[in-house]
Amino acid sequence: MSTGVGMETSIGAAASGKRRPAVPSDPIDAYVAALADSLRGPSRTKSRLVAEIRDGLDDAVSAHTRAGVPYERAAELAVRDFGSPDHLAPTFQYELTIAQARRTARAAALTVPLAVACWLLIWTASHDTATWQLPRTTSLLTVHLVAVAAVASVLAAATLAATGRLARWLPTPHRLPLAVAWTGTAASIAMAIAALVLVTLSVVVTNWPLAVAAGALAAASHAVVASSARTCRQCARLPVN
Repeated sequence: MSTGVGMETSIGAAASGKRRPAVPSDPIDAYVAALADSLRGPSRTKSRLVAEIRDGLDDAVSAHTRAGVPYERAAELAVRDFGSPDHLAPTFQYELTIAQARRTARAAALTVPLAVACWLLIWTASHDTATWQLPRTTSLLTVHLVAVAAVASVLAAATLAATGRLARWLPTPHRLPLAVAWTGTAASIAMAIAALVLVTLSVVVTNWPLAVAAGALAAASHAVVASSARTCRQCARLPVN
């Protein structure tokens, strides 16, 4: 009778298109999954940190089992000794936040000057032609792009220095990741505007293929920097130790 009920339940769940969520039976798997879900940052760095925690838990379990403790009890003891994921996450989140800030700073430092260079090339190539019809708009955009590129480059250099070798002797400013995140956001907005204007100018400038290519490059740069800056903002808001 119980078998029939179980089959009916399974059939009913399949018919409704719903599945029961899988419940991890292994305390180690559950612990690692909870810790990974609470962390934000570069995927490679995050994977490395989570793998290190998993290795530490496995070593602790092995030590207990060698002493004659059953696996289930050994896993529970290892998890208890490590502390809760909520307690441990801020320690690892700090490293991830710094890594994400470095990534965002590097992305802005590399892509924004490149977009500015493309924009200046279009501006110079078409400035003296009769088809140049937006001198005021393009001049203002050029000034803003150059300013954003300068700020992004300076902040990127300062970030990479402050979070690199200098971090051994000087404390990293607490608000540096958030400053990098918002600078990257401003840079991504500037590149989005540049991409839109470049595509628009491709209709009126003589060298339209160059304008389209530069616009596509600016759009791609915007996507890269915007994604990294968004993740950096998320990291900067999380508690760290």
